[in-house]
Amino acid sequence: MSEPGQIQSEAAAGRNRYLLLAAAVLPLVVGLLLQLMGIKAAASAAFAVGTVPVLAVLLIDIARSLRAGRFGLDVLAALSMAAALAFGEPLAGNVVALMYAGGQQLERFAEGRARREMTALAARAPRDAVLHLDGGLVIVAAVDLVAGDRVLVRSGDTVPADGAVIGGPAVLDLSSLTGETRPARLEDGEEAPSGAVNAGDAFDLAIVRPAAESTYAGIVRLVEEAASSRAPMVRLADRYALAFLLVSLALAIGAAVLAHDPRRALAVLVVATPCPLILAVPVALMAGLSRAAKRGVLVKSGGALEKLARVRALVVDKTGTLTHGRAELEEVRTAPEFEPDDVLRLAASLDQASSHVVAQALVGAAQGSGLALSPPLGVKEDGGAGLEGWVEGREIAVGGTAYVAARASGDWSELRAQLPPASAVVAVAVDGRPAGLLLFADPVRDDAPEMIAALRRGGVTYVALASGDREEAVDAVGLALGLDAWTGELTPQGKIEHIALARGTVNGGGVMMVGDGVNDAPALAAADIGVALGARGATASAEVADAVLLVDRLDRLAEAMAIARRSLAIARQSVRWGIGLSLVGMVAAAFGYLQPVQGALLQEAIDVVVILNALRVLIPGPGEGAD
Repeated sequence: MSEPGQIQSEAAAGRNRYLLLAAAVLPLVVGLLLQLMGIKAAASAAFAVGTVPVLAVLLIDIARSLRAGRFGLDVLAALSMAAALAFGEPLAGNVVALMYAGGQQLERFAEGRARREMTALAARAPRDAVLHLDGGLVIVAAVDLVAGDRVLVRSGDTVPADGAVIGGPAVLDLSSLTGETRPARLEDGEEAPSGAVNAGDAFDLAIVRPAAESTYAGIVRLVEEAASSRAPMVRLADRYALAFLLVSLALAIGAAVLAHDPRRALAVLVVATPCPLILAVPVALMAGLSRAAKRGVLVKSGGALEKLARVRALVVDKTGTLTHGRAELEEVRTAPEFEPDDVLRLAASLDQASSHVVAQALVGAAQGSGLALSPPLGVKEDGGAGLEGWVEGREIAVGGTAYVAARASGDWSELRAQLPPASAVVAVAVDGRPAGLLLFADPVRDDAPEMIAALRRGGVTYVALASGDREEAVDAVGLALGLDAWTGELTPQGKIEHIALARGTVNGGGVMMVGDGVNDAPALAAADIGVALGARGATASAEVADAVLLVDRLDRLAEAMAIARRSLAIARQSVRWGIGLSLVGMVAAAFGYLQPVQGALLQEAIDVVVILNALRVLIPGPGEGAD
């Protein structure tokens, strides 16, 4: 959640903008009334009063920027106001001051409109929970929940923290988390994520992690980090600042010298005031961040959005990214004297004593087949290798082939014949004899082929798979998806080397790394833009990544790239339009067709046109998906 100091600082900044706008508007209104009454000297004084405070604030901002090593187009706005006061045109100066102060307020409004989708998540964060306590129910703050608490989730309530459904079934609306509009049905023991809304009857929930570490809390933290991020410090328009400033000054001085009229220089400078360029680019980028967040991809900054638009190479992890990240039983092979269900039942019964991910998958597969499991006795586990014990009076060994073969005499060659390359093999021995092999696989996600195809359509020319998994498993995935390159059994350092290799294949194009594990964090940080899958808790991958995929759909990455490219294109278009329209107005002013006040009003109109153009980013474009 936002810190109190940050909230107060933002509120103070908002008040200061309003005060600055009032300082420009009120003297302008008073001056115009005095001018209508024929009191011209007093009117001029009022216009000057409306110019000086805005000019002072602008000069302070320019000094701060110069100390930070930044030079921007704000200088032209200050020059035009100063020149207006110096040449006896306070009305023009007041109009420019209004344009600058009003532009700041318009930027705040436009950014607020663009941030709406990003901040909506934080607004829906669960606040309270109904806790079972001493045989009764009490209302407690959601942040006080800890693992082991039991809460009642009433119909319409938001799940306050990640937990397991008790009793079930529970019908949950997950749209705020996954974008899926159809309610999900969770059975007894299945985990319900915080932030989901109970769309069915009330149910009990056993909290499995504190609210501060839950799914929704992680999403909210990332949202607030992105919402507090400004557009890149080097604004797109500022890249042209020096050239535009020199052209403006040359045109202003040339017009004044040739016409023997210093007011021509003022008219040129007033039209050159670059408020639309200063404002439109951050508005376009912030709107892009909002669009991406609405499609389930949280991009943390405007700079990251720019990088996302330039991606030409993708390096992706396998487990949990291109695959589901969980082992699934594919086949049961048995020796002649054993039945598949018996081998699976005995192995799963023993594996109830293990917390290993494959053991849990084996137990789940047996239970899913309706097999009744027996309690194991005398279990001894060799971590990561296998375990042995007694089930129904029979000696059982389950684990890797080397581990089990050392505890069973017999020939395994027939069982091991023609094993699929991507399979993980679990061997089972019963009473010291080979009983069977259980073949597990981590299948490719259904949406992975479409994601790869969509990214290629979007301009990605090189897709590589860099995984720490076995070479044969990685080969199977790489071939199935038609990737450009793939390598297995990589260390985190090896993945970083693959980032450098991918960068060399695209000749300066950006490299995106997509992963979900702690071991992916160094590669995510090394890539031009790192994308983490999921935002549960404060995982290392989500913390170092430039963007986080909040929904369990890989195809949204292609949509995010389309949004980024369109946002950057509209931002650049805004710069070109702003500069182009300003140049036309400056030439007209140089030839005397625009007076200083008229030039200021023209620039105000350019402000509106360019910022409205920037807000077009909020409207879905091609390849971005429908809202």
